Amino acid sequence: MATTSGWVILTSVVGLSVMGLALAGEGGKTFRAGACAVDVMPKKWPVVVSGGFLQGRAGGPAGTLNARCLVLDDGATKVAFAVVDTLMMTREFCDEARALASKATGIPTSHILISAVHSHSAPSVMGALGTGVQEDYVPVLRDGIVQGIEQAAKSLAPAKVGWTVADAHEHTNCRRWILRPDRIGGDPFGQRNIRAMMHPGYQSPNHVGPAGPIDPALTLLAVQSPDGRPIAVFANFSMHYFGAGAVSSDYFGIFCAKLATMLGADKLEPPFVAMMSQGTAGDLHWMDYSQPRKSINIQQYAEALAKIAVEALKKAEYRDWAAVAACEKKLTLGRRTPDEKRLAWAREIVAKMQGPMPKSQREVYAKEAVYLHDEPTRELKLQAIRVGDLGITAIPAEVYGVTGLKLKAQSPLMPTMNLELANGAEGYIPPPEQHTLGGYTTWPARSAGLEVQAEPKIVETVLQCLEEAAGKPRRKLAVANGPYAEAILASKPLAYWRMEEINWTPAADAAGNCPGTYEDCIAFYLEGPQSPAFSGERAINRCPHFAGGRMKAAPKGLGSTYTVELWFWNGLPSDAREVTGYLFSRGADGDKDARGDHLGIGGKKDAQGKLIFYNGNIAKELLAGTTDIPLRTWHHVALVRDGKKVAVYLDGKQEVAGEAAATTPDGCETVFLGGRCDHIANFAGKLDEAALFPRALPADEIAKHFAAAAPVR
Repeated sequence: MATTSGWVILTSVVGLSVMGLALAGEGGKTFRAGACAVDVMPKKWPVVVSGGFLQGRAGGPAGTLNARCLVLDDGATKVAFAVVDTLMMTREFCDEARALASKATGIPTSHILISAVHSHSAPSVMGALGTGVQEDYVPVLRDGIVQGIEQAAKSLAPAKVGWTVADAHEHTNCRRWILRPDRIGGDPFGQRNIRAMMHPGYQSPNHVGPAGPIDPALTLLAVQSPDGRPIAVFANFSMHYFGAGAVSSDYFGIFCAKLATMLGADKLEPPFVAMMSQGTAGDLHWMDYSQPRKSINIQQYAEALAKIAVEALKKAEYRDWAAVAACEKKLTLGRRTPDEKRLAWAREIVAKMQGPMPKSQREVYAKEAVYLHDEPTRELKLQAIRVGDLGITAIPAEVYGVTGLKLKAQSPLMPTMNLELANGAEGYIPPPEQHTLGGYTTWPARSAGLEVQAEPKIVETVLQCLEEAAGKPRRKLAVANGPYAEAILASKPLAYWRMEEINWTPAADAAGNCPGTYEDCIAFYLEGPQSPAFSGERAINRCPHFAGGRMKAAPKGLGSTYTVELWFWNGLPSDAREVTGYLFSRGADGDKDARGDHLGIGGKKDAQGKLIFYNGNIAKELLAGTTDIPLRTWHHVALVRDGKKVAVYLDGKQEVAGEAAATTPDGCETVFLGGRCDHIANFAGKLDEAALFPRALPADEIAKHFAAAAPVR
């Protein structure tokens, strides 16, 4: 019945025939596992339901609610996990539950991880935005968690453990989209600063594209008895929630039930326990807003994911023993408290509220401002747990998909699964650069209140936890060079910005001469042009999205003869403004006359939707191409300046040829990507693989570079 590489799909109840038998693991050590699921449905109705801006209520169950628990023991160290069907839990609530569970089991609190699935259809145990707390439900949930961990510890029995990862990219997407520059909105505080917002609508004409990458990994930890009887599967996936009636566990509980059935483990005794935990999904959802609306229900969604899990589990390799370790660190962070003007505004609104709960978005954020003022700092507990080579992290916040990718790319343990809203809940924690894009995940409140630099501090602390749990250092972030990158480097560029940054850091120069500086209003680590030619096989080529900012650099030794070569993806319709956007500019920063060279895409004024070259407001010479550039498609462009001669190549073929006076100020070496030197018509879209050469590249060399990337999607 048992296999070394995967699950046996059971068709009948299998008894545990090896009860009490110790597995001969590494050095004669025994690995044990125990699991338990406890019903945590409310005892009294109706209940307050959280998950929206304003408070909701439910009069009865619409599904199931459970605290699903797993305890692992390598013979020397025990760890416990509780995945709870709730929206979110405060650190204080989790501390109390962990302390009680520790007292009942002897497992240190630092070795106990409690996480919320983030169902928006569950009773509230944490106040936030316009929702209060269902006070009589708090002890019900707490006691259920403690009972589940205690029972899982009592059921510890010899076990084998394995893990695997599946690609489930079709089932999660970025729900935070960047608005067109002519569609920027206003926040509740009267500021016009919303450049990105959740849920744009399907194929929205007001938006350019996603503001961040996805984490497509469905990560699975599985334990089974020595003879192959399934004990538990601990799954992790980065998808916010599906949307379900209250009170219920949303898709998380449905996935667990379907997985048990598909594995033939739904009628085992003792019961098999499936657990689906929330990954780093603060900006992720199941809807693909780049496509027409998809007709799918929650049952179909959960079943599709469960099928992927079952296939992945067939490939899992089980070990008789795996080392277990845990590390927890505390991190104190400040909140973005209101200044005196905003505090006065908030207090005036709160004083006029009719009743204790807000009834409008304005009242919500006024009351939240007072909360932040009254508690200006928060202590977070960050955690990493090791099970063999598998890493498991706990983050007490809603972080974005890119944060999870940062941890996975640097973790010393492979694979690593990240649980958000674990051991507490401090709301949305965007990376610093996302704060400049605005939207409700950045508006100061208990649901999004920590300091702007919270995300990098959290990432660093979690990586330290992983290093201590693993007993080895983190991996370094690295970018591979595919054939296209090698071809560019072989042509000896003065600078070559791969633009694969995952953080708001300088733009690395692969030629080693001149790093660039990113301005505000740029999102990182989006998908660039896709081909193994850029970053190698099985690697996603990454790039930034320019949403109002630019990248600038000052390479030394750039003369009057030069070539710039890059890839671009335009997201702004060509009838939106006079110039659709500038891709490259050479000139003095802030020069009102825009003296220099400027390569862009024409708009309503000239050459609509076609490449243009412009040399400033004094000379006013404009050269234009004839080829229409389709929206949201990747293209290669090269600008060659050789004295007065100007040539522009599109996808390896000459598009523009002519002469234009050189107007770049003497001694000016500054170049810009994503905008003009005077910040006019900054680009709305993605740029990648930008190379600058101190010579005029011939047509055949440019064509060779373009061909090296083929095919590109």
